[in-house]
Amino acid sequence: MTVLENDFLKVAFDKKGAQLTSLFCKTTHTEHLWQADKNIWGWHAPNLFPIVGALINDELLVEGKTYKMARHGFARNSNFTLLESGNNTITYSLPYSEDTLAAYPYKFDFQVIYTLIDNALRMTYKLINLDTKTIYFSVGGHPAFSVPFHKGENYEDYYLEFEADEHFDTHLLAPEGFFNGETLPIPTPNRKLYLSKNMFDNDALVFKNLQSRQLSIKSDKHTQSLSVEFPHFNYLGIWAKGGGDFVCIEPWLGCADTVNKHNDISKKEAIQQLKIGHVFEASIYMSV
Repeated sequence: MTVLENDFLKVAFDKKGAQLTSLFCKTTHTEHLWQADKNIWGWHAPNLFPIVGALINDELLVEGKTYKMARHGFARNSNFTLLESGNNTITYSLPYSEDTLAAYPYKFDFQVIYTLIDNALRMTYKLINLDTKTIYFSVGGHPAFSVPFHKGENYEDYYLEFEADEHFDTHLLAPEGFFNGETLPIPTPNRKLYLSKNMFDNDALVFKNLQSRQLSIKSDKHTQSLSVEFPHFNYLGIWAKGGGDFVCIEPWLGCADTVNKHNDISKKEAIQQLKIGHVFEASIYMSV
């Protein structure tokens, strides 16, 4: 485990999945990251690559060939290499290998870069195309933030505040994790989405093409808050496991398959592409 620290934050990481494992605010003495209770949900903040969401039959289609791929891709279960470590920044690398080529036929270097900037942690996804063809991919974050912030508080006292006014229609998921083509409006008076323990009984809330690029966790009982800014991401998942005192704020560039639509990776909804010799970067900011 590796630690970065400044006057405001102390953060920790695991090379497995290049996963953030602690986001501790030193000024309020608050651990803001879910501590991965395996009896409920044993993750902190998995990084999703090279797909986001579920594939029909757990199969990735690439140029007429089929590859086995579990939900959210292999990065979260892979051992990354510590490429660089400094006072305020750390870089993890997952280069292509025989194992990755067996599941995803592209040559790449996928990096996750964490940088402390005062009271914020910047997480940057970087993908380098090392292949002789265009790479198709998805990428996303899945950080789980502890709610409530303090003992003795109620989950229902907290809400998510969106940056902009917009139509808040969630895209519904079938039990297998695929979009079913239906939507449902979500009440968000004054851009506030109040948390409740049963709001994720039917899986995640998924918003597509949001205008908001920032979402904050706030409480009616105090002024302490946590904000997630995602300037490069226009899909967003919000989710929690039943019984867990947390909420996941998940910026995505990509999404699950739709029922009865098993497309080649190049035709998947919200798929990204990276040309030969090019480099992709997208950042998420978590501030307290």
